[in-house]
Amino acid sequence: MTEMIELDGSQGEGGGQVLRTSLTLSMITGQPVRIKNIRANRPKPGLMRQHLVAVQAAAEACGAETSDAALGSRELAFRPGRIRAGDYSFAIGTAGSSMLVLQTLMPALLFADGASTVKVSGGTHNPKAPPAEFLQRAYGRAMKLMGAEIDIQLNRHGFYPAGGGEVVASVRPCAQLRHLDLMARGERTGAYAESFVAAVPPGVARRELDCVANAMGWGEDQLHVRPLPNDQGPGNALLLTLESEHVTEVFAAFGEKSVPAEMVARQAVNDARRYIASGAAVGEHLADQLMLPMALAGGGKFTVDRVSQHALTNAEVIARFLPVDIRFQAEERHSVCTVSQRM
Repeated sequence: MTEMIELDGSQGEGGGQVLRTSLTLSMITGQPVRIKNIRANRPKPGLMRQHLVAVQAAAEACGAETSDAALGSRELAFRPGRIRAGDYSFAIGTAGSSMLVLQTLMPALLFADGASTVKVSGGTHNPKAPPAEFLQRAYGRAMKLMGAEIDIQLNRHGFYPAGGGEVVASVRPCAQLRHLDLMARGERTGAYAESFVAAVPPGVARRELDCVANAMGWGEDQLHVRPLPNDQGPGNALLLTLESEHVTEVFAAFGEKSVPAEMVARQAVNDARRYIASGAAVGEHLADQLMLPMALAGGGKFTVDRVSQHALTNAEVIARFLPVDIRFQAEERHSVCTVSQRM
């Protein structure tokens, strides 16, 4: 019997990334895993709805045996079976992030025995998770460069606290991911801002976009109000998309009660400007998502504007499942991440 990998969920960043990466790699490698102290560093530790649904989704996709998979549980044992293609559907039932459930399943389904679809309902635009457009434009483009065929459709927006969004991912199997080096973003090919509003005064969107225009020097043709049906709200998301020759990046900020539109805009603008000034190919959130597929490909390299604790924790977990070394080297304006096979 394969020896079980033991992980402490309080290590490093101490959030849900340890759980999600462990589930994905357990499915792919066939190695069972036990995690204790799940999300120990969060105000509400243990499995919340989105984390439990990620566990249930992973278990269904590979016929895994699980123990202690319940709301609030701080420990989990996961014994995977064979990854199976299928048409899967999961409902979080809250505004918990559908994107994080997809990010758990999609890399594993690349190794299934056929094409799959995954429908997840819940939150699609959450303050502490990537929005759907990030997966479509940034992550999706990078994965395509690595040879993966992943298509993500956003059917309905879901904002905190109501949720109710729906996203569908189509994944085709990929025998071997390709190495990817993203050392430079290349020339800028496009840049635009979108303010999505549902059951929120349209003036909010205009104020956000005016702030973006002033800060970024963008013209009216780069500013887009995206009104949504009232029954998809209340909610507001501001997205800044930067398209370059080799990579696409998406920066997001989310409206909240009593938070001025100008402050929401400032958050997204600051993230985008930091990225631009760094000269790096990818931002900190895309960096988090690239390490795992690069490790599965057997290697890769990218420059990143900021190395987060989230990324360092993710690198440690990946190295427990795969024979790779993930190293970060600080340079003058950014850092270089190198993923290489362990000798």
